[in-house]
Order: sequence, then C-alpha cells, then structure tokens
Amino acid sequence: MTARPAASAALYPASKVARDRFVLARRSARIDHDPWRYQDVIVEDERAADGRVARTATVFLTGRECPWRCVMCDLWRYTTAADTPPGAIPSQVAAARERLRSEQPPVTHIKLYNAGSFFDPRAVPEQDYEAVAAAVAGFTQIVVESHPAFAGARVDHFLDALDVHRSSDGTAGQLEVAMGLETVHPAALERLHKRMTVDQFVDAANGLTRRGVAVRVFLLIAPPFVPPDEQDAWLLESIDAAFSCGAAVVTLIPTRDGNGAMEALFTDGSFRPPRLADIERSVGLAHARAGHRGRLFVDLWNLKRFSDCPACFSARRGRLHVMNLEQRIPAPITCERHV
Repeated sequence: MTARPAASAALYPASKVARDRFVLARRSARIDHDPWRYQDVIVEDERAADGRVARTATVFLTGRECPWRCVMCDLWRYTTAADTPPGAIPSQVAAARERLRSEQPPVTHIKLYNAGSFFDPRAVPEQDYEAVAAAVAGFTQIVVESHPAFAGARVDHFLDALDVHRSSDGTAGQLEVAMGLETVHPAALERLHKRMTVDQFVDAANGLTRRGVAVRVFLLIAPPFVPPDEQDAWLLESIDAAFSCGAAVVTLIPTRDGNGAMEALFTDGSFRPPRLADIERSVGLAHARAGHRGRLFVDLWNLKRFSDCPACFSARRGRLHVMNLEQRIPAPITCERHV
C-alpha cells in the first residue's frame, strides 16, 4: 500500500545530526550503572518452536549505549556511556546463570538483552564471546538482540564459540537473533531514525537464516509517524514482511512514551500512545494474519500503563498471556464498567 504521512511533524528535524540532537536534548539525567552488574533477571514461560512451553530467562545486561538514537527508544537508561570493559559481560552472564540454578522447573532458554546490539564490539567485546558461550552452555536456545547493521561476521565468531562449548550430550544451543524492524511504513521507518531500510533488514535476516540462526522480529504497535487510520493496515504489512524474510517469531511491542522525544511527537500530532483496546485489537489482527507461519507474541512488560480500567485489567492481561502461550485467540473479556 502507498504510505501516507502522519500529521505535520514540523518540530521533528530532517537531518540525521539534528535528529540526534532532538533525541538527546529531551533525555532525563543518566543513571551511573556498574558495568560489572546485570540489571535484572526475569523467568517466565514462552512457547517454544516445538509447541511446548519452555521456562525462559531474560538477563538484562549492562553495557555501552547503542550508537543509534532511535526516536522511540528509552533503553539507553540501562546502559553506560563508556565502552563495556572486557570481561564484564561474561561476569554478568555467569552471575545470572548462578542465580538461575535453583529455578524449578529448570530454565532451558535464555535471552541476553543488552539494551543495544550484542554484536556491537563496543557493547560486547568480541574477545568475550568464548566466555559468554561457556556461561550459557547447556541451554537449548540462546537469544541475543542486534541492529541489522551488526549481523555480520561477528555472528559467525559467536556461533563458533557456541559450537566449542557444546553441552554434555554434544549439542549446541540454537542461536536466535532478535532485530527491530518496527514497521515497513517507509516514511515512518525513516523518521524513527534507525538508519535502516526494509531491504537492509531483509538482507540481514536472510544472512542469519542462511547461517542456521533463527530470527525474532520486533514490530511496534502504534508507531509514530503512521496515520491513526492506517495503523492496522501497516501492522499487517509488517507482519507479512517479517515472516517473508524467515522470522521464526514476531513480537509486538506497544509503543510507549516517557523518553521525552515521544512526548514532543505527541504534542506535534505525530504520535498517539496505544490504549489496551488498541493492543488487543492489534494482537488479534496479527494472529489472524500470521496463520501458521511462525509464533506471534505481544510484549506484556508494564502493560498496565496502557490500561484505563483497573477492574478488568488483570483478566485482559491474562487473555493476552494465553494468546502468547497457546497461539490462539480466546473470547474477549467483558467488563460491566464498559457496557
């Protein structure tokens, strides 16, 4: 479909340098994080490729900030301004692994999310790949995140390290790389300031699948710069693009404000935060479109911020959780407050 621009974005600059300044000028003060300590570890259930439910740990690592200044991103808050020191990431992963040893049922899948790109050598030094691979030996699946621009030769290096540190039964964990496509609306993607085109994303995804690496794609629900009456159509276009380039998983992320830049875009008419009803509608449409091409999840982190009704929030969140685990669309929740 033809992209139509959203409301006037006169406030938002056109040049890359000016966009960097726009984002940076609206940030809050940076917190000084210890690069030798991870941010957090959470354990939850996730539907695996074989249809079973796997206990999955997400380790939120501390490392250097991403070099891109994506207008919607607030993950820089959990990063450091300086390069990640060698040895810090393996130390964090080992500490998280130790914390997970007592989990029952045992954790079989692990996500190493560093609020940037795992294959950015200033965020995760390449010399640390062997130690990281040793620290995650025995997990069935290892998920890392990356900007498509970094999904190159360093992926091969990490695959080699995982191969060296096989588990006792001789198997190496399946590597999966999560990348943010966000939207295929061309004008919106360009304005998000990811400095990436859809074609570049597809090339990166194809390169990963050729290596035998699984691909997880992040898409935004209600991204800025997409007209409100076109949000559903462009989400479905984005779903098609993600699965067409070999995605095993598509995760929908509700676009949130709170980083300063998004508030400015809201004032300018270029962004409208989704409400829980928007998220539910988007997930339902996406599931219908995905069919059996792969798994489709919605990110439930801090979902309450999108809710207008405390009476039905828990039930509606629970319904979305069922959709994640069972890959089906349950009956909608009714609420007497909304009759």
